[in-house]
Amino acid sequence: MKRSIMDLALEEAQSAADRGEVPVGAVAVKNGVVLARAGNRTLECRDPTAHAEMLVIREAAAALGSERLVDVDLYVTLEPCAMCAGAISFARIRRLYFGCGDPKGGAVDNGVRFFNAATCHHRPEVYSGLAESEAAALLRDFFRQRRD
Repeated sequence: MKRSIMDLALEEAQSAADRGEVPVGAVAVKNGVVLARAGNRTLECRDPTAHAEMLVIREAAAALGSERLVDVDLYVTLEPCAMCAGAISFARIRRLYFGCGDPKGGAVDNGVRFFNAATCHHRPEVYSGLAESEAAALLRDFFRQRRD
């Protein structure tokens, strides 16, 4: 089940790449039901906060009619940044699954390690490396094409 949900996140990441966006995808699930799925849309929306995670959190909150996403699991193809980690914490996401780490912009296993901070209000269970090679390949190919 976890792998098939990450496959949905990878599809969203590929769709983002096809639109010229950085290929990151996310899916929110509660009790096995997909609440929301999205890929990055920062360019399309002209919004620096339109990361896949932020879009999914907003949509899932609307679907549940609550700002608290208790018992919701979030699947993301790339390690969340500090902004997204903050939103994950404030939303009370139960579990975070992510594909590849992000040594430059990540804030979970890298960088500020947001969930380890004493001031972090809520720490989700974190599982990294799910479909890591596929997620990393999407990003590598996207940036290689942009350089060429």
